[in-house]
Amino acid sequence: LGMEKVGTDMWGGLPLTVILTLIGMAASSPIGILLAIGRRSRLPIISAISTGYIELVRGVPLITVLFVATFVFPLLLPSWLHADAFWRVAIGIALFQAAYMAETVRGGLQTVPRGQFDAARSLGLTQRQAYQYVILPQALVAIIPAFVNSLLSCFMDTSLVTVVSMYDLTGSLKLSLGDAQWRAFFVEGYCFIALVYFVSSFIISRYS
Repeated sequence: LGMEKVGTDMWGGLPLTVILTLIGMAASSPIGILLAIGRRSRLPIISAISTGYIELVRGVPLITVLFVATFVFPLLLPSWLHADAFWRVAIGIALFQAAYMAETVRGGLQTVPRGQFDAARSLGLTQRQAYQYVILPQALVAIIPAFVNSLLSCFMDTSLVTVVSMYDLTGSLKLSLGDAQWRAFFVEGYCFIALVYFVSSFIISRYS
């Protein structure tokens, strides 16, 4: 629109927190659904791969995933494929959240009675159609509270990106407090950020 382009290395503050949360949850939801279905699969290979990924990622702290995404990914990617730090971190968050989303969806799938599968089969639906039209609509409604909990957790966890030199809402405050002019407003700064997180979380939970 004729405006100057701002690179992702210049993004920060609350917009960075919101963007990372939205990308993380939007990308992790379909991956998590596929992993949950894969873990319940009768095919041993698919079930083993899905289970292995979920257990491996859930056993690793997010801060480790962020370090790997920032410093290890560039070493593994071919030289012609370049992704800046923002997108590597966003992908890392999405893959991390997908493991937790998979377990949330699996819990929802277990609330659907077995008779629903049998009824779908009796109507001539394939397994994919049964999940798409019968099983998942019921399961996803049942996991709304758990999904919102994951959303809020992701919203809070984005503050960890400061360890890889990205300045979200919390990181921006830490950066500001490094200036002698703002150092006296330590308490006010953290109280304001706490208020932003609380109001955002409260609105999301009430809407859910």
